[in-house]
Amino acid sequence: MRVNIVHPGAGELHYEIRGIVEFAERLAATGIDITWENIGDPVAKGEQVPQWIRDLIVEEVAKNNASYGYSPTKGLRAAREFLSDQRARQGKARLDPENILFFNGLGDAITKIYTWLNPEARVLGPNPAYPTHSAIEAAHGHSAHLTYKLHPENGWLPDADEVRAKVAANPKIAGLLIINPDNPTGMVYPRHILEEFVAIAKEYKLFLIADEIYSNLTYTKGEFIPLAELADGVPTIILRGLSKEIPWPGSRCGWAEFYNVEADPGFARYIRSIEEAKMTEVCSTTLPQTVFPAIFGDDRYRDHLYERRATYKARAAKAASLLNASPHLNAVEPKGAFYLPVTFSREFLKRGVTKPAANSKAQQLLDTILADIPEASFDKRFCHQLLAATGICTVPLTTGFNSDTPGFRMTLLEGDDAKFTATLQAIKAFCA
Repeated sequence: MRVNIVHPGAGELHYEIRGIVEFAERLAATGIDITWENIGDPVAKGEQVPQWIRDLIVEEVAKNNASYGYSPTKGLRAAREFLSDQRARQGKARLDPENILFFNGLGDAITKIYTWLNPEARVLGPNPAYPTHSAIEAAHGHSAHLTYKLHPENGWLPDADEVRAKVAANPKIAGLLIINPDNPTGMVYPRHILEEFVAIAKEYKLFLIADEIYSNLTYTKGEFIPLAELADGVPTIILRGLSKEIPWPGSRCGWAEFYNVEADPGFARYIRSIEEAKMTEVCSTTLPQTVFPAIFGDDRYRDHLYERRATYKARAAKAASLLNASPHLNAVEPKGAFYLPVTFSREFLKRGVTKPAANSKAQQLLDTILADIPEASFDKRFCHQLLAATGICTVPLTTGFNSDTPGFRMTLLEGDDAKFTATLQAIKAFCA
């Protein structure tokens, strides 16, 4: 091309959660049965959307012709007023309906948030990081995502002093990101850590982003604290959606809530630019906006969430117990969401693992792909070897989640208890 058409940040766009699927599908063609533990889609793992929720959706489609049309760019007024009124009923921070913006899933929201940030401004996020955040922010910044470390030896909690030091050292940092409950670690931020983030933001005049998509999937009542309740005048963006808790990932319906918009004129103009960018798409999906107030407002929804939380909590305890029985694996029991990150002992990292694939054709595929993976990328090599030997598809922490700590992430979504137990035991045996 006579003009370079490649975006300067294109090299930062990685999404290994789906990237490893191609190798898994090639292994499946050799006769290996794949156990998909790479992606957090409850529906794909067999979780059933309750019939009463399906009935509400069917009724909406049948009776409301408007559900087939465009919605206003910000989202249906009734949906935004419902969210505002819901917060008021719960006694939480005031949310103006005009400060809610709907998107085609949070991936759309995250892309808009980073794309329309000043190219010189950066957002400091967690490490391990969820790749949609880290990849899009890195592409925006034309360099690696800036991170603060989550420490597995301390329950995956961050060190607020480290966060403050990194902010002080880099004047380009304009915002702080938290994912709460966290993906991939399942950690839930305690109040004192959230208060530290707010204090840092106030001191250095930063804005805050909190991805709270799993806010209703924390295992202990009262454990989750919405960041908006502690923001104390700091400009804040909260991200929420339908995909995980209903679960309805195919709805592609997420939204951003903007708090303390007028506290800073630069932040107000930034939010307006995100809204204007959304106008170029006209609107987000209409049907989920028309029906979710009826779902959230139904008394059965509380029971639905309670049952799911109890299920994930039990699986988290079982998984941590079984895997921690291995001297080579370390699993911090999650407190929310439906993921389990597993790290390796120092001895195992030094020793390594060399296990044969399940059959000769799979071995040929494995040898080819390992030739392209550096020896230093221990967890990526581990995940490909585990996949070729057992059919269990997991995601390496380093390349999949921008992590300094090697390990892998699996899910807590397997509904067949016998299969879930067998998967855990197979992972443990592979590391023996």
